[in-house]
Order: sequence, then structure tokens, then C-alpha cells
Amino acid sequence: MNWYPKNCIVVPTDFSESSPGAIRTALDMVTESAQVHVLHVLLPTQDRDLLEEWSPRQAGETWDGTARVYLAEYLRSHNIIGVTSAVCLGDPGFAVADYARENKADLIVIPSHGYHGIKRLLLGSVAERVVRYAGCPVLVLRRPDAEPAVASG
Repeated sequence: MNWYPKNCIVVPTDFSESSPGAIRTALDMVTESAQVHVLHVLLPTQDRDLLEEWSPRQAGETWDGTARVYLAEYLRSHNIIGVTSAVCLGDPGFAVADYARENKADLIVIPSHGYHGIKRLLLGSVAERVVRYAGCPVLVLRRPDAEPAVASG
């Protein structure tokens, strides 16, 4: 499989410490920054304002407008410029796979939190769902500070 260059790489972000590294990994695989699509997926909720945890919305603002501004500021604060950014609403595992399919992505680069055991059972795995449902290759990056897996034998 030819890894270089790619025309479209999707990198989902949850704004965790591992997200900028995943974006930089994707940037190393393209010829133009705009070929990297940084995607943030908001979970749908009816009980509260989606973005109150980041910043209160001003009159007339929409959830996606506020999220786009936050994503742009996040990228700028990590000195990541020129990428394509997007925000969508839905289940992250499915939404990332759907976005990649709609944009004819060559690759998805996703950081993993490296959970195992009960944490994985309770928290689920977005990376696992993306791998299962994506129509293109997925590169899962392990966090450097992730809990080590315990080998049985």
C-alpha cells in the first residue's frame, strides 16, 4: 500500500492532548495542509446547551458556529494552520466514518486513549468503531502516556 502522498486525510479531534500529534502525523503525509480535514463531532443532546462547557453562546449564534470558532482557536493555539476544519453532530464513531466516506478520504488518523479492561468497557472506543465502519484505512495512534497493555501468557 502506498502511504504517501494522500489527497484527503481525516483526523477526528476531541481536543485531548493527543490530538495535535495526530494532526501533525497527518500533515506529514500530505503535500498541502488543506488536504488534512480536522473533524470534531458533537454528541446530540436535548437536555443542555451543547457548548456551554466551552463558552456561552451569544444571541443568534448556532451550535455549529460556536464549535467552529472553538475549533479554529484550538488549532491556532497549537500552531496548526491551513487545515480544513469541520464540525458535525452525531455518534463520533459513525460520524467520522461517514465524513471520511463523503469526502473520499484516503486515510483516517485517530489517536487512541489506550484504555483496556473496565475503563474500555465503561468508556467505549471511538477508534474501534471508526476502524469497524470506515471505508478507508485507519491509522490508530497510541498515546505515549497510555496505560500499558498487560500480556497474558
